[in-house]
Amino acid sequence: MADPKGFLTTGREVARTRPAEERVKDWNEVYVPGSLLPIISKQAGRCMDCGIPFCHNGCPLGNLIPEWNDYAYREDWTAASERLHATNNFPEFTGRLCPAPCESACVLAINQPAVTIKNVEVSIIDKAWDSGDVTPQPPERLSGKTVAVIGSGPAGLAAAQQLTRAGHTVAVYERADRIGGLLRYGIPEFKMEKSHINRRIEQMRAEGTKFRTEIEIGRDIDAAKLRKRYDAVVIAAGATVSRDLPVPGRELNGVHFAMEYLPLSNKVREGDLTVSPISAEGKHVVVIGGGDTGADCVGTAHRQGAASVTQLEIMPKPGEERAAHQPWPTFPMLYKVTSAHEEGGERVYSVSTTHFEGDEDGNVQFLHLIEVEFKGGKLEQKPGTERKIPAQLVTLAMGFTGTDQENGLVEQFGLELDERGNIARDADFATNVPGVYVAGDAGRGQSLIVWAIAEGRSAARGVDRMLTGASDLPAPIRPTDRALTA
Repeated sequence: MADPKGFLTTGREVARTRPAEERVKDWNEVYVPGSLLPIISKQAGRCMDCGIPFCHNGCPLGNLIPEWNDYAYREDWTAASERLHATNNFPEFTGRLCPAPCESACVLAINQPAVTIKNVEVSIIDKAWDSGDVTPQPPERLSGKTVAVIGSGPAGLAAAQQLTRAGHTVAVYERADRIGGLLRYGIPEFKMEKSHINRRIEQMRAEGTKFRTEIEIGRDIDAAKLRKRYDAVVIAAGATVSRDLPVPGRELNGVHFAMEYLPLSNKVREGDLTVSPISAEGKHVVVIGGGDTGADCVGTAHRQGAASVTQLEIMPKPGEERAAHQPWPTFPMLYKVTSAHEEGGERVYSVSTTHFEGDEDGNVQFLHLIEVEFKGGKLEQKPGTERKIPAQLVTLAMGFTGTDQENGLVEQFGLELDERGNIARDADFATNVPGVYVAGDAGRGQSLIVWAIAEGRSAARGVDRMLTGASDLPAPIRPTDRALTA
């Protein structure tokens, strides 16, 4: 264990963020560079000798959290990195983007602030990159088997890296012009700078993984033909169909899905565009959806110079402490103030959009809403609470409903879907089509980055066992596993 009295003598301290008025003027990550290392060893020392580390249950990757906390406390960064990578291919992604269900399940969190697991994780991996501890791990020998991975988000990249290291020849197909999936074009630069993706891609290239961009399976290459070309296929195409809002005025100019809006700002950061074709500059912006994607839209609008930003959520405002029906170690629904919310704007809860109002040129100008409440498990409108707010740019950030079926991938493979519209799979992540597997949101539905990486690792084991008859690759989860909830 780490410091035997650390949780008694050291209070929780997290990474410092740059002043809001400073960071909205750039797209760099919001945290003060280097602010964690002076404090992180003591923070890691808060990890208790709890006997049964429930943080393992909270994390679908099964991260060896007490072990790398101990190494970080002792400042043995090489050993900490080895333990961290034993269960997670990309800790620099999860350390920045994961909502940390492990911290909700921390035993210390029963009656005290949890260990800062995310901050320890990101400190270990950043230190590992700086010190050269992260190196390519090419296979000792090749199996002679070939695998195609469709999609280069966290699930696809994890599956590809695991299978490459197992000795298979792997090619990753991505329909966008760069590798990374939603990590590349869905996550704003201020949450994770793309240099973190780029150096992982270079590591994977050095290990032998091949990457094919601007190729959409189903449109550019027939899925059935792809299957004949490879010994196995892993579908990790994500759940990219955005949930729509079919109300009057939806067709007006200025009403966009979040995933139409966010990628363009990242394109500007990549140097592909001078300015975004969908910009918040000088506009009254309304974001519909109170989750992380909505917060990403809020932060992006701030940096583009919005006149105002309002975020709408149909659900009631969460509490700041665990509700009785969400006991430890479940992941509670708490009121969360992200870095984007610290930068300004208004958050409105328990409201529903009734319609949009436009000008004579077909541009959205106002959003009409009404207050709602749940009665008897049903959502009901509250008469007399209608009002309208200025809205010259509206982003729909209400989640995703499933994988893309319009491109022909599902039909051409002949894949079966489950009752939720996701690609069905068995205990080995195999679909009904021999040799075709599915990992990540395409099979699970919209989920977290840690679940995506865990699924990619688990699916890789299923593929490896099918190709070779046995596998030493880890499988941290089953397709039927779900987050610990009440």
